[in-house]
Amino acid sequence: EEIVGLLLQVETALQNSDLSLAAQKALEYLDRLKNVPLNIAITGESGSGKSTLVNALRGIKKQNRGSKYIHPQYPNVKIWDLPGVGTTKFTADKYLEHVGFEKYDFFIIVSCDRFRENDAKLAKEIQKMKKKFYFVRSKIDNSIRDEKDGDPELNEVNLLELIRDNCSKGNHCFSPKVFLVSSLKLHLYEFEDLWKTLDKELPTHQRNVMLLALPNISADVIEQKKQALEDRIKWYTLASAAGAVVPVTGFSDAFDMALLLEFATECKRSLGLMPESLQNLSNVSSIPLEDLKAEIKSSLGTDQLNTTVMIKVLSKAANYITSAAAELEASPISVFGIVLAMTSSSVTTYTALKYILTSLTQDAQQIFMKALKLCTSV
Repeated sequence: EEIVGLLLQVETALQNSDLSLAAQKALEYLDRLKNVPLNIAITGESGSGKSTLVNALRGIKKQNRGSKYIHPQYPNVKIWDLPGVGTTKFTADKYLEHVGFEKYDFFIIVSCDRFRENDAKLAKEIQKMKKKFYFVRSKIDNSIRDEKDGDPELNEVNLLELIRDNCSKGNHCFSPKVFLVSSLKLHLYEFEDLWKTLDKELPTHQRNVMLLALPNISADVIEQKKQALEDRIKWYTLASAAGAVVPVTGFSDAFDMALLLEFATECKRSLGLMPESLQNLSNVSSIPLEDLKAEIKSSLGTDQLNTTVMIKVLSKAANYITSAAAELEASPISVFGIVLAMTSSSVTTYTALKYILTSLTQDAQQIFMKALKLCTSV
């Protein structure tokens, strides 16, 4: 695999003390990470709610109908809205051939009531092909509302279990779990459980792609994103040795400004802070865009990213960053167990990257809490 090959080249370059080559290969590695493909197949009968789930995974409200939907921030992530087996003339095995099963990394089988025999047959065929599948019972908020209209005293936990049992009856379902989901309210019910299952079962690089492309469904997921981005900081630091540097007021060392801007942009994309992401959240949550923007404290989060803005942010935080960099010098950074021979500029870059990530994560958490508070109060 290309990614593994690049890592081996970085390791060899570091072992040979060839920092310039290691920096070049680190840049290539980071670029490759951003382009790991992920193809998600979502299938179900007409009216099952699969199109709404497709849109929810992309963080948008509506989209023109089609079969392939590209994630608005991650073009390497494609979500496919496939017809249900029952709406085609194919048997389950021929259906998979018809839709080109080999290109999908995993399947989500969606139903808004109980899963049918066709769903079970499809699951068995997917399993034969050594692919993962997950059953999602959609529109769970509608089901709960309808049941409670008839019996306001109904216990919601017991009701969820009844719904789970009912949707599995009669189809010989052998999935270990049916995930109860509201596509319009991914932060409720069991979508996060679905993510945790994917987190365990997807290969490492695809897991990280899925994580960074996920909507911010919980504070925990935002922290997971922060950790995944933080794991990349050492690679950005190593890559900074290959870039041109720009002086910044308050620092004795200069910065690779293009690299800092690239990392800040990656953080904003993943954390839902890009202008189009905020607009989509406003559309989905019905919260005015300006109210969401009011929660953003960092200039990196509010302004268009450019060198002028980055210099302003770094200069304002110069005392904090240089102090943290001084502490970091006592704790060497290693890659593949090889301690990096870091210059003072590299140490300052590493600390600045962490500061950027922390600032933007705090903004993302504030926006999430704002949206959560309003969504749960109605």
